[in-house]
Amino acid sequence: MPIFIARLLARFRLLGTWWSPVAVLGFVYLTSWPLMALAEPAGSEIVEPGNYWWYFMVTAATVGYGDLYPESAAGHVVGVYVIVGGIAALTTLFTKLASVLERSKGRRMQGSVTADGAGHIVLLGYTPGRTERIVDELIADDPCEIVLCAWEEVSAHPMPDRDVTFVRGDLTSEEVLRRAGVQRAHSVLVDARDDNEALAVALTADHVAEGAHLVVALRDLSRAPHLRYVDEAVRCVQWHTPHMITEELKDPGITEVYTDLMTHGGANTYSARLPGSLGPVRVERCQIALGRMCGATVLAARAGGELLVNPDWQSTLPPGAVLYYVSSRRLTSEEIAKALGEAG
Repeated sequence: MPIFIARLLARFRLLGTWWSPVAVLGFVYLTSWPLMALAEPAGSEIVEPGNYWWYFMVTAATVGYGDLYPESAAGHVVGVYVIVGGIAALTTLFTKLASVLERSKGRRMQGSVTADGAGHIVLLGYTPGRTERIVDELIADDPCEIVLCAWEEVSAHPMPDRDVTFVRGDLTSEEVLRRAGVQRAHSVLVDARDDNEALAVALTADHVAEGAHLVVALRDLSRAPHLRYVDEAVRCVQWHTPHMITEELKDPGITEVYTDLMTHGGANTYSARLPGSLGPVRVERCQIALGRMCGATVLAARAGGELLVNPDWQSTLPPGAVLYYVSSRRLTSEEIAKALGEAG
């Protein structure tokens, strides 16, 4: 009988589909009911329409509550037939489920999936070790959805232990970038194998992206003007600074702040020692006085050998502590003493 059912399903092209278990159960139900009616004595409760479907379901599922059961030997044989049919249907169902799960896992590992999220971060390019570090930094403080899109030479998911969607293909192909969801991304990083490749990938990414923040890692930042021709909004970051890359991906524009701080002629960072004549000084007093009178912002302080970055305003700095501040020019000791003295 199982062989006959399998051939029947194959003939109607139902074998291996989701309709297989339905077809098996339907066939067994339609054939077992009249057989049970013939096998059981007249007036048997089990063959009544309101009872047989219940008996069939619990028997086919091998649950067997025992509230309804055949009384004759022939009825027991029909019951066995129902059990075998139920097992066959469940086996077909579980086989199909296992096949779907295995195929889904295989597509995930091979990069054949399509990212369907939005507001995620897309990494275009993979470098062993480096990309893992970037991913770990991205999810360290604020977990986010990440899609890794790599060239076809990366044959399998390089980081299956991380919650990262893997897409594989030609990074200069619009179809591949759309599978990675570049058009719905929050930020896109072009982390290519060289600067020439970075320019080619950035061209495609800029075409596909719809408002995404595009970051390009360059080994030679002197080539950044070339990317400005693509889009003025493109941010170029030094390839050798992964931490700055992750900051730019999460907080667009922050590398421009760093660049200005490190460029002569703009705001700069300086240090100064607190005059001993002032005695202990609270950080709040330093921030307000230097901000109002000198246009400076205190970033950090060093007191007793300990560096305090973004110090608490209620902290007290001892005489001689070193202030690190941002300003358009270097402040003299006299200016600092005057500002803090008047504020005191």
